[in-house]
Amino acid sequence: MPRFKITIEYDGTNYAGWQQQNKAPSIQEELQKAAFRFLKEDVLITGAGRTDAGVHALGQVAHFDTQKTFDPFRLCQAFNAHLRPQPISVLSAQIVDDNFHARFDAKKRYYIYKILNRRSRPALFENRVWWVHQPLDETLMEQAAQVLIGKHDFTTFRATACQAKSPVKTLDEICIRRYGDFIFFYFCARSFLHHQVRNIVGTLKQVGENKWTKKDVLDALEAKDRKAGGPTAPAAGLYFEKVVY
Repeated sequence: MPRFKITIEYDGTNYAGWQQQNKAPSIQEELQKAAFRFLKEDVLITGAGRTDAGVHALGQVAHFDTQKTFDPFRLCQAFNAHLRPQPISVLSAQIVDDNFHARFDAKKRYYIYKILNRRSRPALFENRVWWVHQPLDETLMEQAAQVLIGKHDFTTFRATACQAKSPVKTLDEICIRRYGDFIFFYFCARSFLHHQVRNIVGTLKQVGENKWTKKDVLDALEAKDRKAGGPTAPAAGLYFEKVVY
C-alpha cells in the first residue's frame, strides 16, 4: 500500500475548516470524496494542520494510503479533475516512506496573516484579508511582537475551547511587513494553539492603533488569561503557508 504526500491550496471561505464535520462541508471531506471517485476506495487523508472555518492554505500538506499504484503526476491531475469547481487544488504529489506522518513529523509550520489597511473596502480581496480602515503603525506592532517570541505559556492567546494538553509553545518567529496598503504578519513555530495566531494579531492591532503599548502586550502574556488579550482577528486573513519536515 503506497503512502502519498500531497500539497494542497484552498480558499477556506465556504468550508467549516480542514476537519471533517457531520453537517458542514470540510476540506478533508472534499478531498476524500474526490479520491474515492478515481481510486474507488475509501481513504483517510490526514493533514498537517487543522485549519479553522474560513482559513485558507497556500501549502497544506497531507498524507494517505491507497491499495492502488498511481503515478504521482496522474494522481495530482485526477484529484484536481474531481475537485472542480471547488476552490481546492492539489499542487503536488509524491510517494513517501510508510512511516511518514503529515502531522506528527512536521518540524516547522508557517502562517501568514494579511491585513488590508486603507479607507476603501476591498473589492478584489473580500474574504481574503482583514480590512482595517484605521491607520496602523507596523513598526510599533513589530516591536511589540518581540515579547512573544520564544517559549511561553500562551494561555492569553489561545481559544477557551482549545484542546491542547499544554498552553506552553515556542514561537520561533514573528515578522511584520507592510507592502503598500497590505500588512503581512509572518509566524513560524513547530505547532500552534487553537486561535493563537488570530488572537496575537488581534492584540497587536491594538498596538498599531496606539491603544496598547509593548508593555501592555507583555502584561497580557504574563496574565495567562484569555480575557487579558486583545480580540480574535477574523479567519479570512489567515493562511497556512507551508510545512517543513
